[in-house]
Amino acid sequence: MASIMVVLPTYNERENLPLIVEALQNLGVNDLRILIVDDSSPDGTGDLADELSAQHPGQIFVLHRTEKAGLGPAYIAGFKQALSLGAEYIIQMDADFSHQPKYIHDLIAKLEQGYDLVIASRFMRGGGVDENWSIYRKLLSWFANRVYVRLVLGIPTADSTAGYRIWRRQTLLGLDLDRVRSNGYVFQVEMTYVASRLGYRVVEIPIYFPDRKRGQSKMDLRIQLEAALRVWQVLYRHHTLKPTMRRTEAYTA
Repeated sequence: MASIMVVLPTYNERENLPLIVEALQNLGVNDLRILIVDDSSPDGTGDLADELSAQHPGQIFVLHRTEKAGLGPAYIAGFKQALSLGAEYIIQMDADFSHQPKYIHDLIAKLEQGYDLVIASRFMRGGGVDENWSIYRKLLSWFANRVYVRLVLGIPTADSTAGYRIWRRQTLLGLDLDRVRSNGYVFQVEMTYVASRLGYRVVEIPIYFPDRKRGQSKMDLRIQLEAALRVWQVLYRHHTLKPTMRRTEAYTA
């Protein structure tokens, strides 16, 4: 089994953090480690992360960032740290249980079939979202992913904004994380598009996406609309990429 690292970005997730860590450790996945990337949460999430790391040396790592700079930079920093720690498979997921840990076995199995990126998809056949979502929210998210992003960028994925994924080490290295500059939820779109343009094999598996039960959501309509507009920026920035432009050098810590 390859070395696996879960990258968990956190901001004010003190309630959820010990629960998601416990759930991940109880999966029975060999050689699974956890990297918590905390953006100086005012609720003390970072301090709790340090306590968990001290309780589980060599299994839980913490990366403290000095300010809340957004989801994209948090993931980029986490990915680079995971690569420097030798991870072969890198899982990205939220700490609020909207990304259910039970799907990790399926993500790993699909990656081991030879794919380079596996996306846990809400909008492919068999996937779904919380039944409490309004019709408007469901239609907006479905249209953004199944129609708008696919039409603008020409990629076949049904859920390009999904934040629950597993990456092969060589895929993240080849992407050249330094060229990914988006923040917020369009970051996920940019990562998907760059991987596709560089010729990596991308596949999806269906998941059910429940709303968080504890803590406060960071998503709102303004963020969704901004992400939709920035898809065009992603197209302009990366439309000339091709497989020969993959990065070949490793990142250093």
